[in-house]
Amino acid sequence: MAKPRILIVYTGGTIGMIEDPVTKSLKPFDFSHLMDNVPKVKMLDYHIDNIQFNPPIDSSDMNPGHWMDIARSIACNYDDYDGFVVLHGTDTMAYTASALSFMLANLSKPVIITGSQLPIGEVRTDGEENLITALQIAADRDPNTGKPTVREVAILFENYLWRGNRSTKRSADNFNAFKSNNYPALAKIGLGIHFDRDALARPDTNRPLNPRFHLDTSVMAIDLFPGLNETVLRHLLSTPGIKGIVLRTYGTGNGPTAQWFINAIRETVERGVVVLNVTQCVNGGVRANRYLAGDLLAATGVVSGYDITFEAAITKMMFLFGLDLTPDEVRKCLEQPIAGEMTVASFL
Repeated sequence: MAKPRILIVYTGGTIGMIEDPVTKSLKPFDFSHLMDNVPKVKMLDYHIDNIQFNPPIDSSDMNPGHWMDIARSIACNYDDYDGFVVLHGTDTMAYTASALSFMLANLSKPVIITGSQLPIGEVRTDGEENLITALQIAADRDPNTGKPTVREVAILFENYLWRGNRSTKRSADNFNAFKSNNYPALAKIGLGIHFDRDALARPDTNRPLNPRFHLDTSVMAIDLFPGLNETVLRHLLSTPGIKGIVLRTYGTGNGPTAQWFINAIRETVERGVVVLNVTQCVNGGVRANRYLAGDLLAATGVVSGYDITFEAAITKMMFLFGLDLTPDEVRKCLEQPIAGEMTVASFL
């Protein structure tokens, strides 16, 4: 068999950073520095090319324009490579993974996003193992069909491969920094790489990639908290130019039952603003009719996000508005999974 052809898209992040000798703070460095510190990559015997962001960026500076650049890098090179590895900082990795999962419609090749908690040049770095494992997963093919084992956007970190739009960063300190609380791991990594075939997406590999690059950032998030008053809430809800709001509620999708709160949300929905109900909890999801508080909120026209992550919710909303859909069309699309980002059946 021919050597696997893998394209690395290096955006920056901790994995490629070096310490400033004066300030001792970490700053992004170039791709050659990263590869010089991982000589084992040559042992894989893959054909590896790379695209580098110039300059490399800290993931705290990641924005939808960068997501478009990553998506274009993959789309423009899609037919020439067997898989793609995106090197990225951890802070916004789950946002990028979620956005790419929506933007790369009909994806049937692996897009593996990874990074590290320690720079690649550190003695105890997790970056070397993460990079090598990500490359191996991007190159892996089903021995029976010859098709890619992974055919979706996924996050590889330490011992697990997670669906990208189901993941969230759970730790600033641990090497196992990511977790998918409502969906099983796509693979567990130990002495070997053990895939969960039932959890992996199985799209039609004969359909051509259909990338969508435009995102509309006229969205915002509002977190409920005890003490949120009417003046503040109405000020937020009336933010000029806002088309959609992710409302982060309590428990199974509950909010205050006070009439002023219900009226404020209802009036916002009636103005044509799409409001998506997402729980603040890391496990479970929105069950709007379980409690009166959730039932009242659902009656205003708020859309249930079920078990979607916040990262997937906000990027999905940007993506849908970027398609120039009407508010009603956006609401309907938010109620259904479009890239495996939520499990509706479990909440009906």
